[in-house]
Amino acid sequence: MRVILFIDQISTWSGKLFAWAILILTFVVSYEVFMRYVMGAPTTWAYDTSYMLYGTLFMMSGAYALAHNAHVRADVVSRYFPTRVQAGLELALYLVFFYPGILALLFYGWDFFAISYRQNEHSSYTPGGPPIWPYKFVIPACAALLALQGLAEVSRCVLCLRHGKWPRRLGDVEEIAIPINKEAEVKAAQEQSKEPRP
Repeated sequence: MRVILFIDQISTWSGKLFAWAILILTFVVSYEVFMRYVMGAPTTWAYDTSYMLYGTLFMMSGAYALAHNAHVRADVVSRYFPTRVQAGLELALYLVFFYPGILALLFYGWDFFAISYRQNEHSSYTPGGPPIWPYKFVIPACAALLALQGLAEVSRCVLCLRHGKWPRRLGDVEEIAIPINKEAEVKAAQEQSKEPRP
């Protein structure tokens, strides 16, 4: 269980780190709008910077979303299944669909990055465009983080199949509400109704 939570912490840390890209992206877009429409002097770098930042933010937040069970899922029917059936179904889906896709993304993404790095590829969208190979490195990095978080999710499924309940996640809280004693509540209401009114 410690290993699962440690992997969750890695995914959470990476998600929080790359979440700062939204602030930089906001500044870049705001600066470009100001320069273009107020100063009449658009920049040559804002377009490349903005799509690289947005793509990085989008891809590097995938492991964070998986760790916090925040991905959109079509569980309209499966959420009514018994817990062990849910775990078995999720385990099968991870093995049949998730891992083949993630491993292909890791393998071909690394190839995509390596070719770009060897060529010292630059963006062709703007004159004197920035190097694009660091942006392409995000693809295999994202796939590696997702593959690591996938191990935690597969382990959760296996533990659920064994013990009949889902292991906790980072940020899960236990319900601490005290159940109301209905009998005591009814007696108090009856006694209050017997009290003479002024």
